[in-house]
Amino acid sequence: MTTATTTTRATVRAYHQARFRSDIPAATRNLAEPFHFQSPLLTSHSPHDHLSGLEAFLGIVTGVDLISELYGESEATLIYDVHTSIPTIGTQRTAEHFHLTSGRIDTIRLIFDATPWHAVMQAAAPY
Repeated sequence: MTTATTTTRATVRAYHQARFRSDIPAATRNLAEPFHFQSPLLTSHSPHDHLSGLEAFLGIVTGVDLISELYGESEATLIYDVHTSIPTIGTQRTAEHFHLTSGRIDTIRLIFDATPWHAVMQAAAPY
């Protein structure tokens, strides 16, 4: 493993672990400015916007099982299962692609089937 790949691995793992233990300051330290996040449900353009809904999301997460980790010099992909307390969602298989610049994450692309989330988000939306 090259030094750059080792840095990528350390940064992505630190971010992933901090995020799922709701340590927003630690997660933010691994994100670059400018920053871009894209998922089937959300897009954000700053670390603050990206992590602003984390606490609510983690309120329904009951566990995370990492399935695979792939690292390159300036990119990484994690595949994991997010277990939720919402029966209509259950376990969400997720792929997350990271791009890094200067050792910090500048882009995250989250890939998952958003279909079961639409009804949940609609039910939670204010009238």
